[in-house]
Amino acid sequence: MYFKYAVLFSLLASSFALPTTGDRKVKRGVLTVQDYADFQVSSGVAGNALAEVNAKFPIDDFASVDADDLAILKAARETAEAAEVDAGGFNDAIEAAGGKDTPEGQALQIGKIKNKVLKLQLQVMALQIEAAQGKDTAAKLAKEQKKLDNNIKQDEAAAGEASSSVDFQGTSQP
Repeated sequence: MYFKYAVLFSLLASSFALPTTGDRKVKRGVLTVQDYADFQVSSGVAGNALAEVNAKFPIDDFASVDADDLAILKAARETAEAAEVDAGGFNDAIEAAGGKDTPEGQALQIGKIKNKVLKLQLQVMALQIEAAQGKDTAAKLAKEQKKLDNNIKQDEAAAGEASSSVDFQGTSQP
């Protein structure tokens, strides 16, 4: 008599241990707020800027990106753009170095191209995330992807050449 209940209880208990088939994706933040100096990719050498950006912003499932990570991506993109055009950024540094034709200016110009890859890849990633989450971003995504592809080609064409960054103050804080 107790054997029957023991068997039923063990079957019931084992059914709770079975894996479920439901989609249990949990949206968790994978990015942290960083200073520009920590997420910039302009230092070093040219030729691999896209891989450097993807290593610093490792997002591979666009549909499950949470709002905080998307905000960090957008803030980092804005900071990268500011590092290019604002006071103390690449444009000022290249001019102060005597232009793109000096050795220092050339390294800064290559760094500026790598910074553009950073800025544009972050923009493309943000648009891909928004698209994966239901927003229509196709037209803007195509436009930004074209710009990104152009800057990747420039970076790859300068592969192995020295690249310099600027000491720019900014963060990826949304």
